[in-house]
Amino acid sequence: MALTTEYFDSDDLHPIDLVEHIAANHAWEFDRIHDDQIAMAVEGQWRTYAITLAWSAYDETLRLICTFEMEPPAHRMGALYETLNTINDRCWAGSFTWWEEQKMMVYRYGLVLAGEQVAGSEQVDTMISAAVASCEQYYPAIQLVTWADRTPADAVQVAIGGAYGRA
Repeated sequence: MALTTEYFDSDDLHPIDLVEHIAANHAWEFDRIHDDQIAMAVEGQWRTYAITLAWSAYDETLRLICTFEMEPPAHRMGALYETLNTINDRCWAGSFTWWEEQKMMVYRYGLVLAGEQVAGSEQVDTMISAAVASCEQYYPAIQLVTWADRTPADAVQVAIGGAYGRA
């Protein structure tokens, strides 16, 4: 189920106007950085994620970047990269990467709208919620690898293992 239940005609909206409307509808903190870029904060279970969406008219792509800060120990970087490769093999609609200089874990996704296609509110809302859901799902695995010295395989099993039954 999408986070936005309100319908409105998005045919005439700039993609970032649409994102701004969705952010306002959710009461997320946001800042319209530029006509073609917006930044917002979305609270998850594990942490608050910084999300930036930018529209590139040149290649007709709406780019989403969802980040969270972390400072993994240098001796665990090999295991972190292995974990990211394993996670990315399981992600269908985006990918994780580590930005060393900024000390940020990054989830990226690009929605190509070639041929003057228009993104709908439900599509963009789902894009944002999927980014947060992916970060929430794999955050524990990343933490287990970097701070609990777990193997990438064990840590990712924690992330993909679901709870069964009822408590």
